[in-house]
Amino acid sequence: MATSNGLRVDMIIRTLFIALLAGIAFPSTCLAQTAREQARSDFAPYGSMMGTQFRHMKLWFAGKLGNWKLAAYELDQIERDLAAAALPSGAPAQESLVKRTQELRETVNARDWTRFADAYGALTNECNGCHRATGHGFITVQIPTSSPFSDQAFEDQVAEGRSLARRICGECHGLPDRSTATVARRFGAPGLEDVVRRPSFSEDSVRGLLTSNHRRLGPDQTMPNPRLTNYEIDEIVAYFRELRSGANR
Repeated sequence: MATSNGLRVDMIIRTLFIALLAGIAFPSTCLAQTAREQARSDFAPYGSMMGTQFRHMKLWFAGKLGNWKLAAYELDQIERDLAAAALPSGAPAQESLVKRTQELRETVNARDWTRFADAYGALTNECNGCHRATGHGFITVQIPTSSPFSDQAFEDQVAEGRSLARRICGECHGLPDRSTATVARRFGAPGLEDVVRRPSFSEDSVRGLLTSNHRRLGPDQTMPNPRLTNYEIDEIVAYFRELRSGANR
């Protein structure tokens, strides 16, 4: 009997001890979780604005270099961020920012560089006005002078490749967007649309051809060597890829 009572007392003590530990641990866990959530909440606007600043820079270089598809994409992201942002008290009305982005959207759709530059400047000034109104006037954004994104090419590769192909290949092969069929027939070279339709066509084969010295190629083995750089080859390959996808539709 004494042994049974001793066991019950021991179990009660263990239960109380576990409950005491739980009472200490759970509030600490809750406090730590609350602190993490608060930190994320405090950092969220900063992270959002940092992302918007990156897109602001990318938008400028995309427009400057005529990559209007990329410009439209970056503007989409900026509009999404601004719509999701909880602007602090004192900030200009959301409608003002919406108006500036809409004006910029019109210039992107029109592919108008001159109007784009003006509208971009107006949006930048609107951002700085918001900073000043909310007590953050020490944060001043400007038109970028150089790109920090050394791993991204802002040119439109397809457009650049088309221009290169017109200048280098078009005289003999002819381009689908240029009336050079007569010239191509005179030289006896296949048109580029015919080239990309061939079953043997591949991006690797194009790269191999463009990096070769072109010996024993073409009628009378006279196909010239264009001596292209690696990035120029990438652009022509991108254009050929676009040309092939259009031919396969």
